[in-house]
Order: sequence, then C-alpha cells, then structure tokens
Amino acid sequence: MRMLVGRPGRLRHARFRDLPDHLERGDLLVVNDSATEARELDARLVGRGPVVLHLAQRLRDRGWAVELRTAPDAARPVLDAGEGDVVVTPTGTLRLTLTAPHPRERSSPTGRGNRLWRAAMTGDVALALATEARPIAYGYLDRRYPLEAYQTVFGLRAGSAEMPSAGRPFTPELVTRLVARGVQIAPVTLHTGVSSQEAGEAPPPEWFEVTAATARLVRDTKLAGGRVVAVGTTVTRALESAVSRRGRRGYTVRAARGWTGRVVTPEQPPYVVDGLVTGWHDPQASHLLLVEAVAGPELTQQAYDAAVAAGYLWHEFGDSALLLP
Repeated sequence: MRMLVGRPGRLRHARFRDLPDHLERGDLLVVNDSATEARELDARLVGRGPVVLHLAQRLRDRGWAVELRTAPDAARPVLDAGEGDVVVTPTGTLRLTLTAPHPRERSSPTGRGNRLWRAAMTGDVALALATEARPIAYGYLDRRYPLEAYQTVFGLRAGSAEMPSAGRPFTPELVTRLVARGVQIAPVTLHTGVSSQEAGEAPPPEWFEVTAATARLVRDTKLAGGRVVAVGTTVTRALESAVSRRGRRGYTVRAARGWTGRVVTPEQPPYVVDGLVTGWHDPQASHLLLVEAVAGPELTQQAYDAAVAAGYLWHEFGDSALLLP
C-alpha cells in the first residue's frame, strides 16, 4: 500500500510499511479500538419499493438512527422519505417506522429532505444483524468484501457502522516495529456512524471514550516534546472531545466518555493533535475539513494534488497519507 508523507514544503511517496521511518522516538500514535459491525440490509420502503437500509447508530435512548439508500448498491441517499414511512426487511425480521430527522434539529443542506432518521423498530435487531446484515458499502466499490476485511488489528470493542479505516493498513509486525523504534501506541474508542454525509453536512454525534491511561500518555508526550499523531479522523474527534482548558492559554486531555458533537474544522481547530495518518476523502466530505484543520490548507492541497497526479486510491480500501505539519 502506498503512503504519501507530507511535511511543509516537502512531499514524499513511500509505502505504508515505511511508517516507522517517518516517526521519532517519543511520538505517540493514538488508534481507534472500535470494531466494525455488519449494518447494511436489503429492505422495502412500503408503497415505494426496494431500498438499502443502513443501521447507522445506536442512540443514547436505545433507539436507532437509520439511513435509506437506493437499491441495489446504496449509491445515493433516499431524500424523499417522510415521517411515518414504514420500512420492512424481506424476511419480516425487522419493521421500522421513521419518526423524526436525526439529529432532531437537522435538515438536509441540499434542502431536499432528510438523510438520517430516528426509527421506531419492532422485531429482533440482533437476529437481523447476525443473519441478514452485511458490511455497509457504497456503489464505488468494485465488489463485496466480507466483514473480516473491515476490521483493524486494533478493533476490540464492537460498535462502528463503518470501519475506522485509517487503521486498516496496520499489521502486528508493523506495530512491533513502531514500538521497537520508541513510538508509543495508545487506544481511544469512537464508534463511527455512516460516513456518507452530503456536501455541507457535519457528522452526527458519535459515542467515544478516552481512558485515563490514554489521556495521561497524551499529556506526558506533549510535556516531553513528542508529537501526538492521530490514526484517523475518528481518533482526532475523540481526542479533541476530551480536551479541557488548562490555565488561561493551555489545553490538556482528560479522561472522558459519552456522546460527542465536536466537529474539528479550521475555524474550530485541534488543540492536542499534531499529525494525522489518514485515507483520502472526497472534496465535499466533512472529514476533509478536519484534515485541513490538522495539516493546514496549504499542505492538505499539496498532498491531494500529488495524490491525484500519482493515481492514489481513494476511500476505505485505498492508500494512505501521513501528514506532519
């Protein structure tokens, strides 16, 4: 797998296995230990016809947020569903009634309806996920991949609708080489929702946890002059959701857990993340604003221009970047 290494004024094409060569003793890699679940099902929008159903998130009230997309390959969101519409799976295991947009105050940036819905659900969700569901996928993929392909070596806590894909290229051997070089590795948890946001749409709230041990490693790394490098936008969101003010000007990370609505953008920049391991995101994606917030707009643009020119692969099974502003 290819990896573009970007620093101010310097870009280098490398292989992901070379990652230890581009980090230093005392750096801290923070990874997401959330594991991916199968959350996509065939379904029927009653009175309308076939749809693809994404169980996007378990909600804090124990309900679900769902997304409807066009059949058969989930290429586009269904934006003209409405409150009270009913969705059923072919076997009848699940029956859903759309009750309200999710989050409640959100409307589509396009002005053409709602993409995510809260749903009242009857039936056996666990059975449907175990027997009928497959990993969430979109029309750009060349083929279907098994659930195992959506897991990372760090995934221990099931709960993500989609893969925390920045961690996908890591192997046990690479982790061993990183540790041998003196690079520390610490976990956080952020259970991802669906990543198919429309242009201008911020990510919905997601559940996260930063433990006291990881928070302490982040603080110690910063005090010692090392870099905190987030493996993915999900890790960045989790870490920055655990930031608290220290004194008049400083910020620190403390143990935290719960639902976060933190959106990292150039206008709301990160306070503790110094670098980023990431995949390649579509220009309209909210993830790209987070990348710009960490790496800066100039380095981000240079990296994307170089990636396009070199034919890097996009999306969750694509190539990677290491951005160190």
